[in-house]
Amino acid sequence: MTTQHQPVDTGGGTALLTEPSTQHPRPGGTAVAGRSPARMAWRRIRRDKVTMTALVVTVLFVVIALLAPVLTAVTGWGPITPDNKAIDPDTGNFPYGSLGGISAQHLLGVEPGTGYDLFARIVYGLRTSLYVGFASAVLSTVVGVVAGLAAGYFGGWVDSLLSRVMDVMLAFPQLLFIIALTPVIQNALQTNSHGGTDENLRLLVLVLNIAVFAWAYTARLVRGQVLSLREREFVDAARLMSAGRRHILFRQLLPNLWAPILISFALAVPQNITTEAALSYLGVGVIPPNPDWGALLSDASQFFLQDPMYLFVPGVLLLVLVLALNLLGDGVRDALDPRARRG
Repeated sequence: MTTQHQPVDTGGGTALLTEPSTQHPRPGGTAVAGRSPARMAWRRIRRDKVTMTALVVTVLFVVIALLAPVLTAVTGWGPITPDNKAIDPDTGNFPYGSLGGISAQHLLGVEPGTGYDLFARIVYGLRTSLYVGFASAVLSTVVGVVAGLAAGYFGGWVDSLLSRVMDVMLAFPQLLFIIALTPVIQNALQTNSHGGTDENLRLLVLVLNIAVFAWAYTARLVRGQVLSLREREFVDAARLMSAGRRHILFRQLLPNLWAPILISFALAVPQNITTEAALSYLGVGVIPPNPDWGALLSDASQFFLQDPMYLFVPGVLLLVLVLALNLLGDGVRDALDPRARRG
């Protein structure tokens, strides 16, 4: 007797039940094993070379960001530790040598004028970009899921009110309002002993501002899914069994929404990283000398003719990171919804 996983329709999805079976195994002695949706999605991802490459690149960036203190300790230069010997005062404080001062001491060269090690500033700037991108995506996803669940399940005036709020948030020019609001909020908050806004507080304000204007996309997606699921038999069965609203929302409906929620989150991260870089480039995000890729690109644009490597290195890395995250998001979407697979 073998154990077989049989699919059973629960109304909200297909569950796999394990039960004894009298069927004979395949010729050769291997039994037929069922696969969960997550395992099937992972199998599709592993077969997609583009998605797997994007996943490897993304994991590599995350590991580099986590190991930033270790990497800079090995090189011996911190993100705001100047090396005055690496810049030539006779040429306007540009780096000695070619390619922006790349050497055994400075793997990616140094910044013109300041002498900061570019490798250290890039790896610490990567930490900032990933923190803001992932934190704002998590926050906007949580708020969007709760709002979408409430709007889709309760309907009536709750749905009308939340839907109008979603419409208003989607109509806002996000970048312009964040540019206008971020400095106002930061200046109104408590400052540190040096008279400037604490950097952790600036990052928190960035995360909140980005999330405030991003949650409506997830909420609209979840609301549409809930409107369809709330009429299914498994929801009616839960009501007949006197299940409470919380149980229906978070134990019946939410488990059937994980695929669109995960897709929305995966696509929101690169968008938020790009938004953070744009804000820092415009001077309303992370302020130098604190390391950030957007701020690096802003400074590097002033020295492009004299030191093109200063602009080239962070620009290419930002492109690779955002491209990898976008390709990974597309791959996750295709794996979870094969009907939407790219042609």
